[in-house]
Amino acid sequence: MSVCAICVLTGCALIQPTASGPDAGAVNSSGQLRPLERPSALNTDVAAVPTAARTVEEFDTTTSEQRNEAVAAAAGAEISLGQTVASLGSPSEPGFWLKTPLVSAVSKGRVVYPGTGKSVAVDLIPISGPKTAGSRMSLSAMRLIGAPLTGLPDVQVFVSR
Repeated sequence: MSVCAICVLTGCALIQPTASGPDAGAVNSSGQLRPLERPSALNTDVAAVPTAARTVEEFDTTTSEQRNEAVAAAAGAEISLGQTVASLGSPSEPGFWLKTPLVSAVSKGRVVYPGTGKSVAVDLIPISGPKTAGSRMSLSAMRLIGAPLTGLPDVQVFVSR
């Protein structure tokens, strides 16, 4: 191993993990970075994604009843947070959610895709970044609003009061 490689590897060992932003973990007393606890507002009644999942249908573990309920959520007392560009979030995270810098706390909300006019009730999960940064949406939510899974659709975001 060369001297340069040893210096680089030694330098990497000196880097201490830090927790910053809602997606980061927390450093425990022994200096290990541990994941944060899952927010309680998330859809915990959605089945976990099977490890052998390969197709969109296999990754989307929501039931037809759950999908109907998410679509039927009518616009009620809500506040518009604005527009964001949404990309597909991790397909291994089930449920109806939008990770976005438009909120600072886990909240209930709704997303509207102007391309189809369809909307879906989602859990709004904060992520760090400027309000103009993009957001990540669950596979189930993107399918229900008819947004392209490989695209970057603009969506309107509303938070429930």
